[in-house]
Amino acid sequence: MIRINKDLQTKLRKFRNDKRAYYSMLALLIAFLLALPAELLCNVRPILLVVDGKPYFPIFVTYTEKDFGGTRPVEPDYKSKEFMRWLKGETPPDPDTTPQAKTSLRPSEQDAQGLVLSMDDFEEQGFDPELFRTLNEIRGEAGGSGLGLGDFEEDTGLDLGMDDFEEESGSSLSLGLDDFEEEGTPSPSVSQPKTKPETMQSALPQPREPHDVWTLWPPVRYDYKYIPTESRTGRVALAAPYEVQSADGSRTLASSWKDGHYLGTDDRGRDVLARLIYGFRISMIFGLSLAVTGTIIGCLLGGVQGFFGGWIDLIGQRMTEIWGSIPRLYILIILSAFLVPNTLLLFAILNLTAWMGIAAYIRAEFLKGRNLEYVKAARALGVSNPSIMRRHILPNSLTPVITFFPFEVTAGILALVSLDYLNLGVPSPAPSIGELLAQGKNNLQAIWILLPTFLLLTTTLTLLTFVGDGIRNAFDPRKAE
Repeated sequence: MIRINKDLQTKLRKFRNDKRAYYSMLALLIAFLLALPAELLCNVRPILLVVDGKPYFPIFVTYTEKDFGGTRPVEPDYKSKEFMRWLKGETPPDPDTTPQAKTSLRPSEQDAQGLVLSMDDFEEQGFDPELFRTLNEIRGEAGGSGLGLGDFEEDTGLDLGMDDFEEESGSSLSLGLDDFEEEGTPSPSVSQPKTKPETMQSALPQPREPHDVWTLWPPVRYDYKYIPTESRTGRVALAAPYEVQSADGSRTLASSWKDGHYLGTDDRGRDVLARLIYGFRISMIFGLSLAVTGTIIGCLLGGVQGFFGGWIDLIGQRMTEIWGSIPRLYILIILSAFLVPNTLLLFAILNLTAWMGIAAYIRAEFLKGRNLEYVKAARALGVSNPSIMRRHILPNSLTPVITFFPFEVTAGILALVSLDYLNLGVPSPAPSIGELLAQGKNNLQAIWILLPTFLLLTTTLTLLTFVGDGIRNAFDPRKAE
């Protein structure tokens, strides 16, 4: 059992009595714990998929279509209606029986018998002889000139040129260039093979027997990077979570709630709520990690300078001043010129200067503590310098560390948001609060992007400030209980 000394118990009680700081800490803790399993809240994969009593867990395990009886070794799109219909055993439309719109060569020109030439009248190796024999007979009965098979044989010496297909007056049959053209369709070639429906490969396996399928989806059926290909509201990108008028004002677009986008979509069609949840988690983890590493580095460097003093302190201070005069933004721009920005790179760059603030406070505490009586007594007993620093001076110098920790977290979150806003942070499609703020600035009409993002950021920073104030008041020795 961990035993807390009386002085620490008094400080914790003072912090708890500060209702604003205490409830702010609880709100942040609950929000952060809820955002940690973001994959269980926002995902395009089901949490549980049961097929004929056999459970699958697509969120935790990557399956392929082969695992469900398919043929392709790729992960299926669980949001695809075609895949879910096939998984349940529902028969998809047969391409062979689906009516195909025939491409007519000259649909407006028909002969007296109602005969129309279409693309299906041509075989893979040339013209259909039976078709032209029938055409010749019909044309002969109508009193016009007919086309025979001999007109297309090689040994007749007939040379067909462009002029042979020009219209002639008084002829009941004339073939021109327009006869082989269709608006928006390239002119067909006689020797070009015809694509038949049965030769097309289906993206999904063949229909199978009906199966019992049960699916458990997350509350939001999108993740931070999924871009849907269709929408029931008529808009994928910049879909509003309420009814709006179309750009031309001719119709009303339904709310994005019909597609499951509870806070609408961004300018690429990605779910705003999912990106906020993932972005909040990344920002909190990044800020906490940056505060922890910056505090450790600052305690180490500041403690060494303050404990030994002399030339070590003098040289360390001058180096710190020189290094602190270099803006972090310039360092990031220089490194981004030849390195691909990512989370680890940003974390390393920001850690280059994140330690300097806490190092100055620790240095002052060590300068004051090294001349106290208990330190002199430890030296007289032969205790080593590292032990004196770690076991005697550091525990009595943690007040500024604990007090400024929430503010260090705030500084880390603001640094990440600022870099992402300037497009110098983590590249897309990584979720980012700064990137959402930039989208809101570029699309001021999309208030559903800017307003929730601004509220989330300001609320987080305000709660962290309240917590920092409460800790500072509780650990300040000048404050009476």
